[in-house]
Amino acid sequence: MQDQVKPAGDSPDGAADSVYAASSIPADELARLTDDIVMALKTVYDPEIPADIYELGLIYRIDIEDDRSVKIDMTLTAPGCPVAGEMPGWVQNAVGAVEGVSNVEVNMVFDPPWTPDRMSEEAQVAVGWY
Repeated sequence: MQDQVKPAGDSPDGAADSVYAASSIPADELARLTDDIVMALKTVYDPEIPADIYELGLIYRIDIEDDRSVKIDMTLTAPGCPVAGEMPGWVQNAVGAVEGVSNVEVNMVFDPPWTPDRMSEEAQVAVGWY
């Protein structure tokens, strides 16, 4: 069984939503893992934009498996982004450093394409759009 965390931009107000499926991970540990993973993702920045990748809405899906491995689907602001080859490694390193995470798999996806409406209000303020 896995638990899925929906990232910023999925709810109407841009706040992070969490969906917890039945899991062998105790609820308090799952909540801590979720919070710590999101905090780790917020340390990774797109070097061209003054906002973290989580608030930018570049993280499409986070799955936490029963064995505490984490699968992340992410995108880029543009497929030709100069750090396209590096950013998945940054995400893997950041999330892999979270206590309790056993493994991290980062998948780059471009469908649906990223659009600015995926940004949280915090990111919009950071880039001067709000």
